[in-house]
Amino acid sequence: TGKMMESTGGPYLNTAAVTSPVGIVRLLQMMFGCTTFSLVAHQGGFSAAYGTFCMFVWTFCFAVTVFITTCEFTHLHSCLSISWGNFTAAFAMLATLMSVTAAVIYPLYFVQLGCYPITCEVRDFRIAASVFAGLVFVVYGVEVFLTRAKPGQVTSYMATVSGLLKIVQAFVACIIFGALVNDSQYSKYVATQWCVAVYSFCFMVTVVVVAFSVTGKTAQLCFPFERSVVVYTFGAVLLYVSAAVIWPVFCFDSKYGSPQRPSACAKGRCPWDSQLVVAIFTYVNLLLYVVDLAYSQRIRFVS
Repeated sequence: TGKMMESTGGPYLNTAAVTSPVGIVRLLQMMFGCTTFSLVAHQGGFSAAYGTFCMFVWTFCFAVTVFITTCEFTHLHSCLSISWGNFTAAFAMLATLMSVTAAVIYPLYFVQLGCYPITCEVRDFRIAASVFAGLVFVVYGVEVFLTRAKPGQVTSYMATVSGLLKIVQAFVACIIFGALVNDSQYSKYVATQWCVAVYSFCFMVTVVVVAFSVTGKTAQLCFPFERSVVVYTFGAVLLYVSAAVIWPVFCFDSKYGSPQRPSACAKGRCPWDSQLVVAIFTYVNLLLYVVDLAYSQRIRFVS
């Protein structure tokens, strides 16, 4: 008789995806991200590897945030064979780290107070882009704060302190790798090659842990995943302790290297600078793995 049967499956659109606190934050992420790379592309300009990296960060984070918001708004995420909570928590932490890096790099290399040799208009666009780049970092950090695991709450592993630290550990390892390939002379001694093996092994296993968590396949493994992660974290602490001792000795001891920066070293092309960056972030990652080990005793995994 021309009547349509009313659906009992609930609304097709999830308005909470854009009206909840997290949803509003994601809308701000898209707005600030789009504004940032639009300012840079229109008039601010970018060049070299540093500028390209910044543009990649802003466009990548914008695109993934649009994807996440669209999936949650239309319920399409229920069709994906991944652990959605783990995926969104991992991306929010990664986006926070990437955006803070871009927010530091872009003004450092492209912003200046004077108008020469660029025009005042270009300078103003770059300053505005830097401001919005900072806001991009803030709103991604707010999402991590809002979605983090609360004490006693059953939640996705990547939303816990231990899960979030996995993303930070992998990110710090990437900084170490960047310094290693920048003429760090790591192949000079077997001991420093051991350190590179430590960084590579821990990075790969950490990425595997994140991948299994995001894909939701931890329950299908033939061994206890949570116990294996704790054992690995303990092993990573021991490995990083060895690297934290060996690397400074073979780079900065007068018998093998130089305790002070050589005066003849060119800025941006000095092996000593790269070795110092590796040493600093080795201790940073060691601290992160120690904190991770402490927190991993207090959580339970949820696929």
